[in-house]
Amino acid sequence: MNIYDFDETIYDSDSTKDFYFYCLKRYPKMLLSVPNMLWAFFMYILGVKTKTQFKEKMYGFLVHVPDINSAVNDFWDKNEHKIKRWYKERQKEDDIIISASPEFLLKPICKRLGIKGLIASCVDSHTGVYTGENCWGEEKVKRLYKEFPDAVCSEFYSDSLSDSPMALLAQTSKIIRGNELIEWNDYKPSKIKMFFTREFLSFLIVGVINTLSNVIFSTVYSLFIPNTTIAFFPGYITSNVVSYLLNSYLTFKEKLGVVRFLKFFVSYIPNFVIQTVIVYLFDRFIHGAPVLAYAIAAVIGVPVTFVFMKVFAFKKKNN
Repeated sequence: MNIYDFDETIYDSDSTKDFYFYCLKRYPKMLLSVPNMLWAFFMYILGVKTKTQFKEKMYGFLVHVPDINSAVNDFWDKNEHKIKRWYKERQKEDDIIISASPEFLLKPICKRLGIKGLIASCVDSHTGVYTGENCWGEEKVKRLYKEFPDAVCSEFYSDSLSDSPMALLAQTSKIIRGNELIEWNDYKPSKIKMFFTREFLSFLIVGVINTLSNVIFSTVYSLFIPNTTIAFFPGYITSNVVSYLLNSYLTFKEKLGVVRFLKFFVSYIPNFVIQTVIVYLFDRFIHGAPVLAYAIAAVIGVPVTFVFMKVFAFKKKNN
């Protein structure tokens, strides 16, 4: 049998996203669920909530859809054309779709396409409440063998490396980019993608907290140290201790350690040098407001610091 992911694989978009905006146009009361969704997303970024818990809050918009079956059918009337041609040319009778999208959303389109095997997230179509975990990553493997104990996968197709556990089961696996099919082991992801991850967003949030704590601690120290510049250094060090704790627990999910703590501070050296050089050049040649120099330095320094922290201070060991 051949197994396929759905979104961005055989469907030329993200079906959940498309369905959300389809419903939003018709049921504006869905906006009432946005604050809960945004708060859940914020908690997910910080690692406080799981992906399943976040998505359950996101699907809370379903309570504002009066006739879900009619909405889903009408949605596919308008979006069935997004099923990719290359899949229809390869389709076989025993294909299996395995996806993190909700089962109630994918079941009608699979029926239209004649796909009998569907494994997807079990989400109540009226409340958004999950039964079980989000069908993602390792969970896909568990669900596959639960529903098809004797499954033997000849070919696996997906757009995401998060499906590597599934790819390892298949005799042949391919990454999908648009309509391009790439051998799994030949695919080289763009380095810029590390800046579109939960880790980086969490790092940004921690960075804002770190900046605020730096100002607060430096101000407190300045009450006891007359020289403002000298007072900045213990404030900077104290705020970085706070940043290390937050990044360890929330961003990179790593245990505390003396060696890692020292590497963390070394990771901030490029940030310190970059900001110092930019501020110096700005002051030397442009003579603008200092706050603008600090802002430019921070924007450039943040991604550099994130890379150093990820590959040096919080680098995960291969098992």
